[in-house]
Amino acid sequence: MNYRHGYHAGNFADVMKHVMLVALLDALRRKPSPFSVLDTHAGIGLYDLSGPQAQSTGEWREGVGRLLDLPPGTILPPCVRQWLDMVKAVMGEQGGRPSYPGSPAIAARLLRPGDTLACCELHPQDQQDLRRLFRHNPAVSVHGRDGYEAVTALLPPRQARRGLVLMDPPFEQPGEFDRLAQAIITARRRFATGIVAAWYPIKHRAPTRAFLNALKDAGQRNLLAIELTLRPPLDPARLNGSGLLVANPPFQFAQTARDALTSLCGYLGDGEAQAHVEWVVPE
Repeated sequence: MNYRHGYHAGNFADVMKHVMLVALLDALRRKPSPFSVLDTHAGIGLYDLSGPQAQSTGEWREGVGRLLDLPPGTILPPCVRQWLDMVKAVMGEQGGRPSYPGSPAIAARLLRPGDTLACCELHPQDQQDLRRLFRHNPAVSVHGRDGYEAVTALLPPRQARRGLVLMDPPFEQPGEFDRLAQAIITARRRFATGIVAAWYPIKHRAPTRAFLNALKDAGQRNLLAIELTLRPPLDPARLNGSGLLVANPPFQFAQTARDALTSLCGYLGDGEAQAHVEWVVPE
C-alpha cells in the first residue's frame, strides 16, 4: 500500500520486464482471436522521470536512460526495438518531457479492437492517476482491489479464451514469494489457456530457488525462468537482478528472451551483467 513505483520507474528491472511484456503481447497478437490482459499490480501507468520521485533515485538513468542514449541505427532485437520506439513515442506525446510507460500503458498500446485490459491498483492516489490515464479508453478497466484477490475474482476473463496475467508485486512485505507462488497456481487453475508472467527480485539465490522449487513441488509444469543480473547475486541488501517466471510461454519464446536479454546485457550494468533463460519444469 505504501510502495510507490515512481522511485524505480525505468530502471534496469523495468527495462527487462517491459521488453519481455512486449514480446509476450506480440505473440498473442499473431492470432486473430481476441485476448485479455490482467495486470494485478498496475501502478499509475505513466511516470514522469523529471519528477521528484524519479530524480531522487536516478535509477532510470542506468536503465532506460542507457538505451535512449544509443546512437541512431543501433541494431537491436525486434522486441527491444519495439519497446524503445514505444518509450520514445510516449515521450514525444508528452512534449519531449522525460516520461516512462509502465506495464498498463504498454499493454494498452498493443491492444487491438476486441482485446481488453483489466488493471488492479490499491494505492488511492495511484488508482486515481490510472483512471485518469485511461478515462477515454473503453478497452481498459481499472479496479481498486487487491491484485491477488483479483486472480480469483477476474479470472477466467469473460471476453476471451486467450490472454496474459501479469503479476508484479512490490515485495515490500515478508512472505511475498509465498503469496506469489500461490497466486500463480490459482491463476493457472482458473485460466488454464492463458499465459502467466510473474516478476520477482533477485538479491541472493536462496529466496528465488525456494520460490521456483515451491512451484515445481506443487506439480506446476511448462515454467520458464528468465533472469537478468547486473552482478553476482551475493549481497541480500541490494537488488542484483530481476526475473520473470513465465508459465505456458508462447512457442519459441525462450529463444526470443535469450536474444533480447543477451542484447540488454551489453548496455546495462558495468560489464558483469548476465542473462539466464532456463526451463524450471518443461511442458
